[in-house]
Amino acid sequence: MKTTSVIDYIVQRIADEGVEHCFGVPGDYAFPVGDAVDSNPNIKWIGCSNELNASYAADGYARARGAAMLSTTYAVGELSAINGVMGAKAERSLVFHVVGMPSYQNQRVRKTMHHTFGDGDFLNFINISAQAACSHAVINPDNCMLEMERVIAEARRNNQPAYVVVPSDYAQAPVTPTEVRPLTLTSNEASLKKAVAAIAERIKNAKSVVVLPAFTLSRVGLQKEAREAIEALGCPFATTSMEKCIIDESHPQFAGMYSGVLSPKDTREIVESAEVVIDLGGISLNDETTTGFTTRLDPARFISIGLNDVRIAGQVFGNVRLADTLAALTKLKSPGPRYKRTPGDNPSINGKPSDKITMGALYPRYAKFIRSGDNVVLESGSSSFGVPPMTLPDDVQVHIQMLWGSIGWATGAAFGIALADPKRKTILITGEGSHQLTANEIGNMGRFGANPIILCLNNDGYMVERALEPNPDWSYNDLAKWRYADVPHALGCTDWFTARVETLGELDVALKTARESKSGAYIEVIGGRMDMPQGLAFAHTRLKELYGEA
Repeated sequence: MKTTSVIDYIVQRIADEGVEHCFGVPGDYAFPVGDAVDSNPNIKWIGCSNELNASYAADGYARARGAAMLSTTYAVGELSAINGVMGAKAERSLVFHVVGMPSYQNQRVRKTMHHTFGDGDFLNFINISAQAACSHAVINPDNCMLEMERVIAEARRNNQPAYVVVPSDYAQAPVTPTEVRPLTLTSNEASLKKAVAAIAERIKNAKSVVVLPAFTLSRVGLQKEAREAIEALGCPFATTSMEKCIIDESHPQFAGMYSGVLSPKDTREIVESAEVVIDLGGISLNDETTTGFTTRLDPARFISIGLNDVRIAGQVFGNVRLADTLAALTKLKSPGPRYKRTPGDNPSINGKPSDKITMGALYPRYAKFIRSGDNVVLESGSSSFGVPPMTLPDDVQVHIQMLWGSIGWATGAAFGIALADPKRKTILITGEGSHQLTANEIGNMGRFGANPIILCLNNDGYMVERALEPNPDWSYNDLAKWRYADVPHALGCTDWFTARVETLGELDVALKTARESKSGAYIEVIGGRMDMPQGLAFAHTRLKELYGEA
């Protein structure tokens, strides 16, 4: 029987978790990782332009697939990737971050090696990268099999990144055979029973109930189970921008998007007047999703059902898995009348073909352009305020990084999402400021056949930054004036459709052509310097509340 090396075991164990692609940048300490990926028929190497882009792509891939693999080299590589990995942790995206480090032999004799401080200490960076993960391990041949099961189980328990670091000589050594079994995550039956009884008691005595399904449901693939629980309860549900389209918006129990003061009147009344609010998965009521903390929600009314526990008032029921709680909810019923709502229409498509492009005319066109079965990736900034208020078709998946909010994320994430879910068309909607950070990844989109549709808004600078400060005209909000529509061809995507549009007529023609393109498509959309969606314009009036100024 052929002996398995440590790194071959690690790569195959990650592949067993449903991962078919590894995003990364090669480096000499990580050569064994790349070799193992290249020689494994179950996983494909996806080289990225830099480690940050690779981490964003892995985050996107994990959102669509459930887990992802990221490979970087020691210190310079892993630290370049850490922002993207931390974003995955913040928004519960499971990325296995595998780092190759200097050999144990060289560590043992404290050699002065490149990518170090030259002090003979090779553990300087482990604690840093470990902060971006929920579990981590330094692997050697003896602990490999046991440690991989531990970090995988913890990553699955929390649906957050795992950090696996292995010295280059240990990586190529034979793994020590150890009897292991993958850990099955289950609820404590007694705790689950008590939690469900407490939930039932609260619901039974409530005159009105509303559900807020959380973004975490999509990360762990429980949207169907959440919908079934909501249907059994018969009560309305609402979403924040982080949960856009997590359940189809045509659903008769959908009460609209809740965003504090900018919510539709009926939506706000339903959510804020409910006697019981069921937080299904752990919603994030942050400054972005609440439109500058304009919500009126009493925490005492919440039933919070997390990935691993249930919280009601001062009670915490631990070791209770979300899937089990959802199954139990399907057997409960809200005492109030069954809720039914007819979804409203989007703003009408307006403007003459010769008109300049405005945000009021742009986003209704985007909503009409998006089809059932699309993956829509929204960059932090104007698109994350412009698209969510639009009603989108059924079976659309929207990806947005509303909490971590690292600009540039969406371009890399769109690459990962397109590879993870090739049956869907991936549409990236971004602004130019964010796009300039990571646009070089377009070359790899073409190289690996990702073929997204990219809609890049060119409005002469960092418009979201201009909106979030009293004076929008500081020079630091200006950008280099790229010819965006030329970028794909310059980066090797010679068969992509590209266009630069300034009028509504040009935009309509370009959108139609982009949808028909057999390869990728890229449209540079020229907008006004201070023309912004309603939500962003309102944020400009809430600066004191947003930033805590006196």
